[in-house]
Amino acid sequence: MEKWNLVIDVAKCEECNNCFLSCKDEHVDNDFLPYSVAQPKHGHRWIDILIKERGQCPDIEVANLPITCMHCDDAPCIEKASNGVIYKMSNGIVIIDPVKAKGKKELLNACPYGAIWWNEEKSVAQKCTLCVHLLAKGWKQPRCVQSCPTGAMRIVKTDDAQMDQMIKEENLEVLHPEYKTQPRVYYKNLYRYLRCFIAGDVAFKKDGLIDCAEGASIILFKGSQKIGEVLTDNYGDFKFDNLEENSGKYILEIAFKNYEKRRVEVDLTTSKNVGTILL
Repeated sequence: MEKWNLVIDVAKCEECNNCFLSCKDEHVDNDFLPYSVAQPKHGHRWIDILIKERGQCPDIEVANLPITCMHCDDAPCIEKASNGVIYKMSNGIVIIDPVKAKGKKELLNACPYGAIWWNEEKSVAQKCTLCVHLLAKGWKQPRCVQSCPTGAMRIVKTDDAQMDQMIKEENLEVLHPEYKTQPRVYYKNLYRYLRCFIAGDVAFKKDGLIDCAEGASIILFKGSQKIGEVLTDNYGDFKFDNLEENSGKYILEIAFKNYEKRRVEVDLTTSKNVGTILL
């Protein structure tokens, strides 16, 4: 059976908040029974965007991580609820029944991702429905996906075998796999938010002048293990990404033309710019 899956590319999210605003436009002041009642104008973020800075000046990156209901196959919220208050549709979408959930504020603590919100005015727990009321009418996309200008969000309706193949081909990941909830929201380039980098630049001194060392070989070692190798660009810049935070000591080995090799030790806690390495 084909089911809905949401794919989010962290590298393409620019925090424009179009997804958040289109969600508000669709759900504020609008009831879509039996799936949802109106979202309050303020307070709820059915799709929230977490922001993280990596690195130090002059090499700083900002990663944006959209968070929404994960529509888990093994959803803790369904397990903690009862009598069909929260249920999973055959198309993979998890729904909080807006009638049965009335007054059940304890449901806020049922989601480990923090994706359930409390509507004080309606006295009901709410979350993203993936705009199921539109999908049921034949729409191909929920509003958040439709409004994303960079293509950071995609909706995929396919069977589990094809989805598994897509996960392998595109190196997709889920957020917090340790929760073991089997989410149907997948992330591409998740390392940009969860992991870190080592960056810097190489320069050389010749005839009293300092210039950028374009094409210098940089090898990254962890102990005796070679992690990767890159060449500096025309500005002498280099970067090794997708490294684990707080992973300890690394060695940068720099080779350039007939200059003596340099070895630089880096104690990695979070993303680090080692600055200019002068040969």
